[in-house]
Amino acid sequence: MAIYMVYEDALALMKRFTPSESLQRHMMAVETAMRAYARKYGEPEEKWAITGVLHDFDYEQFPEEHPYKGVQMLREMGYPEEVIEAILGHVDVPEYPRHSLMARALFAVDELVGLITAAVYVRPDKSIHSLELASLKKKFKDKAFAARVDRDGIVRGAQELGVDLDEHMAFVLEALKADAKRLGLA
Repeated sequence: MAIYMVYEDALALMKRFTPSESLQRHMMAVETAMRAYARKYGEPEEKWAITGVLHDFDYEQFPEEHPYKGVQMLREMGYPEEVIEAILGHVDVPEYPRHSLMARALFAVDELVGLITAAVYVRPDKSIHSLELASLKKKFKDKAFAARVDRDGIVRGAQELGVDLDEHMAFVLEALKADAKRLGLA
């Protein structure tokens, strides 16, 4: 049984399972980056947005079973396999290779969004609008900054997506700037 995916339903599902505002903002920021890449590649924006907003929805309630518990629930709800495969691919394990462009984009933006968000939070003005690519690149090179961010994954994500790392960083940064108020990054 396939469902007709509606963004508002996916957002409500994410919020129901995710009490943490910071994790909600992370998923919405990933959604924003996914929307931007969907537009760039001429792909279905709503499907890519739904994938971004749901990729971590099970993390708080089922951290040891993430994302497997979430995709099990999504399958039972009738979400398309392409969405499920992309969500499985963002955990970067060999059992779930990223075959689709959407899966590669999700993997490419997930950790980068985390790095950008961390870089904004340490800025004196706490605003993404003052964050420039050069400063973000310095934070990327500083392994002690946001140490849990998988920098190798960011590099691999850009490679798998077929984009230059600097271009990828700039693209995602600009996408998040355009949606900064909603994301709490202004």
